[in-house]
Amino acid sequence: MADNKNIIIGLLVLAVIILLAFLAFRPMMCNSSTYNPGGYQPGQMGPGMMNNPGYNYSSESGMMGSMMTSNMMMGNMMALYYPESKPITEDEALRSMQNFSRQYGSNMEVEDFMIFSGNYYAVLKDQNSSQYTAEVLVDRYSGSAYAEPGPNMMWNTRFGAGRVNAEDADYDMAGAERLADDFLTGYLPGAQILESKAMPGYYTFDFGRQEIEGMLSVNAYTGQIWVHTWHGSYLGGMNVTS
Repeated sequence: MADNKNIIIGLLVLAVIILLAFLAFRPMMCNSSTYNPGGYQPGQMGPGMMNNPGYNYSSESGMMGSMMTSNMMMGNMMALYYPESKPITEDEALRSMQNFSRQYGSNMEVEDFMIFSGNYYAVLKDQNSSQYTAEVLVDRYSGSAYAEPGPNMMWNTRFGAGRVNAEDADYDMAGAERLADDFLTGYLPGAQILESKAMPGYYTFDFGRQEIEGMLSVNAYTGQIWVHTWHGSYLGGMNVTS
């Protein structure tokens, strides 16, 4: 009996390892016309189940969060480039975002387009309610658009795992900004909040000392802070409304 139990445990551990390896290397198996010997071997999470707004994250609580975090860490470490790699243009990235936004509904528009060394970033706004609904990214080298990981997936009460949270929020924008300010005194001394966005179930803030240096989110229910470490360096932005 003991031997059988050890065999079963061993098989379960092996299955988990294989699953984590698959999630970490899955982006490298994506097919895209922009992937070529002179281009980019993607290391970030690409399109798929974890980026589908219609996917029910609520059944994937703690383990999904751990797996997603592991995949993000592996992706950041495995962003491999060829020396001649060049990013896609801003216009190409914007078109990719606009096409991707249709997965969320025909009433979505792209706003707050920002350029980072790792990706292009924007938020989607519901034209009917004038509320921000989701954050999206486009890989600067592959051109793949996908839902931003982190808070956008795990805390979003409209399209993410946060849909299971039906309670009233404990923090409004002002309260969340105070938490972010307090956190920044240790994380990046001298930094301050430069721009704020109210997302479903959380708030996202751009921060920096003189100009934007990063982004973080504050959970509207718990006050937890999640730094968007996957963007890279801030390279600028442009005003767009799709």
